[in-house]
Amino acid sequence: MEGGPSGRIREGDCAVLKRDEVFKAVLVLRRRKIIFEKQWFYLDNAIGHIYGTTFEVTSGGNLQPKQEVEETTTETKEAGTDNRNIVDDGKSQKLTHDDIKALKDKGIKGQEIVQQLIENSTTFRDKTEFAQDKYIKKKKKKYEAVITIVKPSTRILSTMYYAREPGKINHLRYDTLAQMLTLGNVHAGNKMIVMETCAGLVLGAVMERMGGYGSIIQMYPGGGPVRAATSCFGFPKPFFDNLHEFPLSEVQSLLSGTFTTDTLPADPEENALLEEESNGLSEEKQSSLQETEEEPATEAPMEISPTEEQDTMDINTEDVEFKGSKEKENKENVREKQIKQWERRKKLQEAAALLREKNADGLIVASKFHPTPLLLSLLEFVAPSRPFVVYCQYKEPLLECYTKLRERGGVINLKLSETWLRNYQVLPDRSHPKLTMSGGGGYLLSGITVVLEKGKSDSSDSEALKMEEPSCKRCKLQDLPC
Repeated sequence: MEGGPSGRIREGDCAVLKRDEVFKAVLVLRRRKIIFEKQWFYLDNAIGHIYGTTFEVTSGGNLQPKQEVEETTTETKEAGTDNRNIVDDGKSQKLTHDDIKALKDKGIKGQEIVQQLIENSTTFRDKTEFAQDKYIKKKKKKYEAVITIVKPSTRILSTMYYAREPGKINHLRYDTLAQMLTLGNVHAGNKMIVMETCAGLVLGAVMERMGGYGSIIQMYPGGGPVRAATSCFGFPKPFFDNLHEFPLSEVQSLLSGTFTTDTLPADPEENALLEEESNGLSEEKQSSLQETEEEPATEAPMEISPTEEQDTMDINTEDVEFKGSKEKENKENVREKQIKQWERRKKLQEAAALLREKNADGLIVASKFHPTPLLLSLLEFVAPSRPFVVYCQYKEPLLECYTKLRERGGVINLKLSETWLRNYQVLPDRSHPKLTMSGGGGYLLSGITVVLEKGKSDSSDSEALKMEEPSCKRCKLQDLPC
């Protein structure tokens, strides 16, 4: 992953801002205003520091590394036995909002403001030790402008997307993503097929796990692949050398053998030159036609003064220069477009060649589309004895997919699973499950491919169904009178 020596923050890096359990991915640039958790600041002073450094936002939006100060526990030791006599009437705090605002305007740090709030609270010493810790934590979160800059990773980015924009990643939870990478046997040197509509998060996770070794073919719907989350990882350029893309709309033509790349130009430079020449000829014809049209108009006798003649000459030269620069720009744009189109077709041809080999080491599907047609067509490109994983937010489409695969054959070890996640608070004398937990992280269908004998598949399906039928049921059917 890209970054400075020994993991230092550099300008142009992709970084993640962290405050408590809130994350935000940003691009590190100088004099760029960042707004995060109701705080605005610049990342100029963070450049050169090590990832994982905690900064404090000072006046003017500047960042300063936070100095670790040992907290004095002499005052907090004085605590009550219980909170039964504490009444929340809003009068326990002597400092008003105006006083706190005045302290902020003076430039007093958040830690000092929290200390003054503790000193001016009439009920703080009556609270229990646990309640005091909770009070301090709450006030620090409100008044201390502290952020940590961390290096992006699969865990951090999946947590960020699931908390901020779960709809963009089809509600794919981070533990489910970890299960997908494990069940898919993703490792360096693999040849993976990835079909996802999770903003590029699954693709980025696979790329990170493979470490730039091996090849990945991304299947995409529509006009082009979406890689918003992939760009947040900050991978170096060599990681993208072995990343290929292929449209889903061309999968059937590739399987049937009708997919061709005959429209691929032999040399983009030649085509660009030919088009330029044709454009030039047409422009010359247009200019000659304009000249012939303008000739009769100039035959009329008119007296022109020397100053007017000079002005018209200047205007004409300016027009010629402007037209010349515009023509040059148009020619350059045409050439750039043709080169891009040629490169895109070349990449498409490379991806098609890789898929034609039908020896992929794994298949990962995590999309908003129905998984059955996708999986049945993409399994054709996977080699035997290789794993595949399909994610869906709902169970019913995967049940249908499971049934179709059992009928079709060619797969073993089919499993439909759901991961269950519950977070725990781990603190001295008060470790317990958190009150809020995730309702569901989606479902996974996994299995291993085997060689499918097409001749025997149809007859074996009916036999397999008969064999699976309970013997008692068969006996009863046979005993029934005609």
